[in-house]
Amino acid sequence: MTDTAIIAGAGALPATLVAAMAEKPLVAALHGFAPSGLAPDMTFHIERLVPFLHALQDQGITRVCFAGAVQRPNLDPSLFDPLTAQMVPRLLAAMQAGDDATLREVLAIFEEFDLRILGAQEIAPGLCPQAGLIAGSITPQDEADATRAAAIVRALGAVDVGQGAVVQAGLCLAVETLTGTDAMLAHTALIPAHLRPKSTKGLFFKAPKPGQDQRIDLPTIGPHTLEMVQKAGLGGIAFQAGAVILLPPAALAAQARALGLFLWARPADPS
Repeated sequence: MTDTAIIAGAGALPATLVAAMAEKPLVAALHGFAPSGLAPDMTFHIERLVPFLHALQDQGITRVCFAGAVQRPNLDPSLFDPLTAQMVPRLLAAMQAGDDATLREVLAIFEEFDLRILGAQEIAPGLCPQAGLIAGSITPQDEADATRAAAIVRALGAVDVGQGAVVQAGLCLAVETLTGTDAMLAHTALIPAHLRPKSTKGLFFKAPKPGQDQRIDLPTIGPHTLEMVQKAGLGGIAFQAGAVILLPPAALAAQARALGLFLWARPADPS
């Protein structure tokens, strides 16, 4: 019997983690956010969180890993059980404080039920490449743009806004907000040519927020992101080494080369 559960959201990450594990974990999917290519063992509702946590304990689960994309669900008051209903004020207060506060509160609740939280990088460390150039080549201007973008992302993250920015020749073309990476890159593609510098293509930079609990919600780069970067006319992607998931790393490196993009795991700036 396994002692580990994957708390799964949408996308390919849950199945990738399951494939990387020697023993098949229990897979529990949040209702409405089924993972790709993986059949959940159970599905749960946020409104019945406490019974779900008790069910994990009853099955001998002591470790959980959150993986996959979720959005804030619309809560149905009719579904709440009495114990979960008691948690609503603390969850609502956390949600009003921002995404990071919400995630920290969720982790705290799971830990109150004696469940240890595993980061995805603990299960499959190869998904988070260490510092180095993975595909393509970078110029001194790219390095300068990445430094500028990293500073912007730190500033955004400090107020819990986003994890990404687009910079070209030192100019910030776009930042990631509630609408996410795709919307930011789509906006970048629409910026008129006369407003964009011609000396360099620019880049998209991605990193966790400062102080983010890296056991959950690590930034993820997948094939669609590379396609959006290419359509936006950018030269490539830089990301914080060891703290961003590439899904999957080898295939993304090949895709980046085919699209003429660079893919660079940039060392984190000194704190």
